[in-house]
Amino acid sequence: MYMRRCLVGLTFCICYLASYLTNKYVLSILKFTYPTLFQGWQTLIGGLLLHVSWKLGWAEINCSSRSAVLTWLPASVLFVGVIYAGSRALSRLAIPVFLTLHNVAEVITCGHQKCFRKEKTSPAKICSALFLLAAAGCLPFNDSQFDPDGYFWAVIHLFCVGAYKILQKSQKPNVLSDIDQQYLNYLFSVVLLACASHPTGDLLGVLDFPFLYFYRFHGSCCASGFLGFFLMLSTVKLKSLMAPGQCAAWIFFAKVITAGLSILLFDMILTSATVG
Repeated sequence: MYMRRCLVGLTFCICYLASYLTNKYVLSILKFTYPTLFQGWQTLIGGLLLHVSWKLGWAEINCSSRSAVLTWLPASVLFVGVIYAGSRALSRLAIPVFLTLHNVAEVITCGHQKCFRKEKTSPAKICSALFLLAAAGCLPFNDSQFDPDGYFWAVIHLFCVGAYKILQKSQKPNVLSDIDQQYLNYLFSVVLLACASHPTGDLLGVLDFPFLYFYRFHGSCCASGFLGFFLMLSTVKLKSLMAPGQCAAWIFFAKVITAGLSILLFDMILTSATVG
């Protein structure tokens, strides 16, 4: 069991790292800044793979309850906000900056539990939330590549993440599993992002994208779709096998590794290779 947990944790870290680096490469190096299309593609691939897994018996999906689906609908709307705003922010911010701001969502959930649900919160958790908030607050004053638009979308992203987690915890247990919730998120996201692609100008603007027919762009987009799906599966498996504290430790470790390697890759290797 110990080896199995370690294997799941390492798989999660690898998927987390590869997913962020691939998305950052497409968004910042190739500059594919059409979030309705990029996120629509990722959710389409994830939804198709999850549907195929269900039909083959590799995953169990039960979304037959109409009331449960309607109850989950606001969370799916927030999920679209999470991935759309996250894509806009990640295209403009460095990965360590983005992850630092992303962590502030924990402050929102912690504050909701303490102030509205009157749950007992340990002093360590409160101190951790305050530390995250202070770290995020210092970022704009110490960021040499400060981008107001990037921070604006990051703030929207973290509020959507916080609200999504609050709704997720408020759901009745055993009504919708994590896989059920993600399946509904995929379906709703594909429909909403497809409808939004024309009003936002992404559908026509992509025709002017200079790397539209380059194999690196095609390969990176395919990789991002598959990596996003495997990251989702590994996250669900991680939460099902480990206690919340162990799960949080693996997530923290994945973020540290991702932030560190992204500095090495994007500031030294990928950027210089692109200029060359």
